[in-house]
Amino acid sequence: MEIGRRIADARASAGMTQQQLAEKLFVSRDLVAKWEQGRRRPDHGTIVRIAEALSVKPESIISREEYAFRELRACIPENSGIPTERLSALISRFLRERPRTEADVFIRRYYLLQSNADVASFYGMGENRVRSMLSKTAKRLGKFLKEECENERL
Repeated sequence: MEIGRRIADARASAGMTQQQLAEKLFVSRDLVAKWEQGRRRPDHGTIVRIAEALSVKPESIISREEYAFRELRACIPENSGIPTERLSALISRFLRERPRTEADVFIRRYYLLQSNADVASFYGMGENRVRSMLSKTAKRLGKFLKEECENERL
C-alpha cells in the first residue's frame, strides 16, 4: 500500500477531514490531497507530524527502512541488476573512500535509520547541512555505482 493511501486511511479512521488535518499541520488542504493522491511525498519529519496529528505510529504510514530505501533507490542505476551482496560491497567501498564525517552522516541516516534531525543534533550541525551533505553523497554514490556497473560490463 502506498504512503498516500495509508495517510488517507489513517485520517478517515481518525474521523478527520483533509481540511482538519491540514489545519493541525499548518499546511494547505491541497497539499494533504496531493499526499493522499501520491502526487507529492512528505519527508520523514512530516510523516512523524502527520502520525502525531492522527494519533498513530509513524511506522503505520511508512517504516524508516522503507523511507530510507526510497531515498537510496534513486542512487542505483536503472536496470543495473546489481545483486544485493554486490551492492552492499560497493556501497561499503564507496564509504571507505569518503571523508569520515560524510561517511558517518550517511551511515547514521541509512544504516542506523536516524532522522536528519537526530543526525544533525549528534554532529552539532543544522538539518539543512545534513540534507545537503546527504544529497551530495547520494549523487556521488549514484555516479560511483553507474561507473562500476559500466566497468563490470566491459
